[in-house]
Amino acid sequence: MRTGVQFTGSLTANQTQRWFTFNWPATWHVVWYMVPTSPRTGAPQIDWDVAVERASASNCTYWITVKNLTNQSVTFEGRYAVMNG
Repeated sequence: MRTGVQFTGSLTANQTQRWFTFNWPATWHVVWYMVPTSPRTGAPQIDWDVAVERASASNCTYWITVKNLTNQSVTFEGRYAVMNG
Protein backbone atom coordinates (compact mmCIF):
# COMPACT_ATOMS: atom_id res chain seq x y z
CA MET A 1 0.00 0.00 0.00
CA ARG A 2 1.17 3.52 -0.79
CA THR A 3 -0.02 6.62 1.10
CA GLY A 4 0.60 10.33 0.83
CA VAL A 5 -0.69 13.89 0.94
CA GLN A 6 -2.05 15.13 -2.39
CA PHE A 7 -3.04 18.63 -1.28
CA THR A 8 -3.66 20.92 1.67
CA GLY A 9 -6.68 23.12 2.06
CA SER A 10 -8.37 25.63 4.29
CA LEU A 11 -12.00 26.51 4.84
CA THR A 12 -13.64 29.42 6.60
CA ALA A 13 -16.40 28.81 9.14
CA ASN A 14 -19.12 26.50 7.74
CA GLN A 15 -17.65 26.71 4.21
CA THR A 16 -17.90 23.93 1.63
CA GLN A 17 -15.45 23.72 -1.28
CA ARG A 18 -14.58 21.23 -4.01
CA TRP A 19 -11.11 20.17 -5.17
CA PHE A 20 -10.07 17.85 -7.98
CA THR A 21 -7.05 15.71 -8.70
CA PHE A 22 -6.50 14.08 -12.08
CA ASN A 23 -4.57 11.48 -14.10
CA TRP A 24 -4.93 8.68 -11.56
CA PRO A 25 -4.66 5.25 -13.20
CA ALA A 26 -8.11 3.71 -13.48
CA THR A 27 -6.72 0.32 -12.45
CA TRP A 28 -5.70 1.67 -9.02
CA HIS A 29 -8.00 1.39 -6.02
CA VAL A 30 -7.57 4.81 -4.35
CA VAL A 31 -9.09 5.74 -0.98
CA TRP A 32 -9.34 9.45 -0.10
CA TYR A 33 -9.50 10.88 3.40
CA MET A 34 -9.21 14.34 4.91
CA VAL A 35 -7.38 15.03 8.19
CA PRO A 36 -7.67 18.37 10.03
CA THR A 37 -4.34 20.03 10.86
CA SER A 38 -5.81 22.78 13.06
CA PRO A 39 -6.49 21.29 16.51
CA ARG A 40 -9.93 21.63 18.07
CA THR A 41 -11.38 19.19 20.57
CA GLY A 42 -14.97 18.21 21.25
CA ALA A 43 -16.53 17.49 17.86
CA PRO A 44 -15.76 16.55 14.24
CA GLN A 45 -14.32 19.42 12.20
CA ILE A 46 -14.78 18.33 8.60
CA ASP A 47 -16.77 15.98 6.41
CA TRP A 48 -16.02 15.03 2.80
CA ASP A 49 -17.46 13.29 -0.21
CA VAL A 50 -15.62 11.83 -3.20
CA ALA A 51 -16.99 11.61 -6.74
CA VAL A 52 -15.17 9.95 -9.64
CA GLU A 53 -14.94 10.91 -13.32
CA ARG A 54 -13.60 8.40 -15.85
CA ALA A 55 -11.58 10.98 -17.78
CA SER A 56 -10.21 8.51 -20.35
CA ALA A 57 -9.96 4.79 -20.91
CA SER A 58 -6.96 4.66 -18.60
CA ASN A 59 -7.33 7.57 -16.10
CA CYS A 60 -9.70 8.91 -13.46
CA THR A 61 -10.30 12.33 -11.97
CA TYR A 62 -11.42 12.53 -8.34
CA TRP A 63 -13.69 15.39 -7.25
CA ILE A 64 -13.48 15.87 -3.49
CA THR A 65 -15.98 18.08 -1.66
CA VAL A 66 -14.94 19.10 1.86
CA LYS A 67 -17.27 20.78 4.37
CA ASN A 68 -16.19 22.64 7.51
CA LEU A 69 -18.57 21.56 10.28
CA THR A 70 -17.43 24.27 12.70
CA ASN A 71 -17.89 27.99 13.20
CA GLN A 72 -14.11 28.55 12.97
CA SER A 73 -11.58 28.32 10.14
CA VAL A 74 -10.02 24.90 9.63
CA THR A 75 -7.00 23.63 7.70
CA PHE A 76 -6.60 20.05 6.53
CA GLU A 77 -4.61 17.60 4.44
CA GLY A 78 -6.13 15.72 1.52
CA ARG A 79 -4.60 12.27 1.90
CA TYR A 80 -4.77 9.16 -0.26
CA ALA A 81 -4.04 5.47 0.03
CA VAL A 82 -3.43 3.36 -3.07
CA MET A 83 -4.59 -0.12 -2.11
CA ASN A 84 -3.08 -1.78 -5.20
CA GLY A 85 -0.94 -0.75 -8.17
